[in-house]
Amino acid sequence: MSEVKLEGVLPAIRTMKHFEHLLKSEHELLIILDTRIAQLPQIVQHAKKFDKKVLVHADLIHGLKVDQYGMEYLIRHIKVDGVISTRANVISMAKKSNILAIQRLFAIDSSAVDKNIELTKQTKPDYIEVLPGIIPTIIHQIAYMTRIPVIAGGLIQTNEDVNQALNSGAVAITTSCIELW
Repeated sequence: MSEVKLEGVLPAIRTMKHFEHLLKSEHELLIILDTRIAQLPQIVQHAKKFDKKVLVHADLIHGLKVDQYGMEYLIRHIKVDGVISTRANVISMAKKSNILAIQRLFAIDSSAVDKNIELTKQTKPDYIEVLPGIIPTIIHQIAYMTRIPVIAGGLIQTNEDVNQALNSGAVAITTSCIELW
């Protein structure tokens, strides 16, 4: 695994305005949620000039096919520090390449949670991101059942939401809500 340790509030950016704001912040890490493949090299290169670690949500990069070649491009050419994905093959490739691998799972019902827990036992991601991150019992259950650090994401809008997720067993939370950064 990469030398990236995740804790506290992790800023997730959707706009270049937020990107510029984060470069000037004390946050060591930023998560790119939504961009085009053509923009990604410049974004990552610029962030690295500010000594930032960059994680990308591979499934949300427009124009990127997330297969072996797409992952090779992200890792060897773009030089991302980690990836987030719902796809087992992406997590496996990230692990093999020794970058941070975060398995995103959606807690939409108990069946989805059970299937995702089984999936994480196979892929063994470094972290699991649970969405929505405002369901404390599910965060606790997934952390307990997998013994993999859990990140809470999605629908986190207040400091109370942050504290509730962290108190439920999440090691960190992801949010695009700039007020929480």
